[in-house]
Amino acid sequence: MPTNSYKKSVDWVLVSLYVLLVIFGWLNIYAANFSLDNPVFFDTDKEYFKQLVWVGLSMFFIGLIFLSDSKFFVELSHPFYGFTIFLLIAVLLFGKEINGAKSWFELGPIRFQPAELAKVATALSLSRVMSRFGFKFSFKKKSDFFKSTGIIMLPMLMILLQNDTGSALVYFSFIFVFYRMGLSVLVLVFGLVAGVVVTLTLMAPNTLIIGLVSIVSIGLLIYKGVKKELYKALIYGVSTFVALFALNWLLNTEIKIEYLMTLGILVLSITLLGYSLIRRVHKFIPTYIFILWSAIVLTFSADYFFSEVLSPYQLTRINVLFGIEEDPLGAGYNVNQSMIAIGSGGISGKGFLQGTQTKFDFVPEQSTDFIYCTVGEEWGFFGSLGVVILFTSLLLRILFLAEKQHSVFSRVYGYCIAGIFFFHFAINIGMTIGLAPVIGIPLPFFSYGGSSLWGFTLLLFVFIKLDTNRNELIR
Repeated sequence: MPTNSYKKSVDWVLVSLYVLLVIFGWLNIYAANFSLDNPVFFDTDKEYFKQLVWVGLSMFFIGLIFLSDSKFFVELSHPFYGFTIFLLIAVLLFGKEINGAKSWFELGPIRFQPAELAKVATALSLSRVMSRFGFKFSFKKKSDFFKSTGIIMLPMLMILLQNDTGSALVYFSFIFVFYRMGLSVLVLVFGLVAGVVVTLTLMAPNTLIIGLVSIVSIGLLIYKGVKKELYKALIYGVSTFVALFALNWLLNTEIKIEYLMTLGILVLSITLLGYSLIRRVHKFIPTYIFILWSAIVLTFSADYFFSEVLSPYQLTRINVLFGIEEDPLGAGYNVNQSMIAIGSGGISGKGFLQGTQTKFDFVPEQSTDFIYCTVGEEWGFFGSLGVVILFTSLLLRILFLAEKQHSVFSRVYGYCIAGIFFFHFAINIGMTIGLAPVIGIPLPFFSYGGSSLWGFTLLLFVFIKLDTNRNELIR
């Protein structure tokens, strides 16, 4: 491609947004590390100097991307995915544990987190699968759904084994891609209901949740207009349910109430399902049974996950977020100090390098996960709003360009990176202002760290490169 034509094909709006975000991010890392006692600019031990090195290396990666052929990313998407899975396994065996997560390789002064590279590989591999001729999300063609889900779940589970819950949760952002590619909205509704059930397991006993699920589901059954034959089964099942409770009370057994309720619901389900199959009435019953038991299984699973899988400090952070626990000096300390810093900035901020919360290290991890509070304190409401506008513009531009792609691969990849950026942006800022649990994920292009900066840079510039061939069918 001629040089002038190539320059015209590059989306300079996205490039400009990237440059602005990286520069503003670096200025805030500098502010978070600045000390009046040692105001030396070229201090190689400081994070702002190291970040400058990572930015320089990012320019090198960008150059390699632009020198590559767009088809290179398609052809090597699966091998690259396999390589990152190998790295995720290797880091479990030979990695260094930092802050409770065994997710880093350490080579002298350099640390590298494979989870950041895995996001790029997953987006590329998922795009390759979804761009295959004949791909379709439907109940008749389940193989496409399971292949796509498998590509997402494998690295997600590997990262969970590293005890890096925040990075693993980012993979839920791919649900936006599924929806764009034809996944039924009912699945999203089901996911929303599942989220409500999971949240309730933190705030109420299992007994109450299962009882509510039972009442709502029976109400739904009646609303759907069950036939007279099924009313007999419904009455029989509920009667058995009551009898089990009465028997438990009379015998004074030590069976947990939630297990007794589950047994009663099992009898009710079998009765209703048996009647519907034998009498061949009301096809809604099997669906009803599936929804009912999905909610119950999810309740017990979420309870197990919160009590056995999450680390105590992670559970405490979530409990503090929902107001279940008060811990202003422990798990809630970071968030409280972050909100104080942001609130103290007022409308226009205290000024660059003038933030007292920032300068005296009141907020832990201020140059990484809580970098946004530096923005709020020193640049105020206008600066904070400016960051939101920049990220919103980035997301909207990516989606706009994704829809213009003639290649399905490029379109799917665009939606993949839009979902990843949105998840990081929304959750990270939500963490700093107390609207989301502190799960330890960086703010793209702002948070200190070579792995995250390189990962986000690769995500964005691979799409910019693909966009230079937007009128071609890349396969």
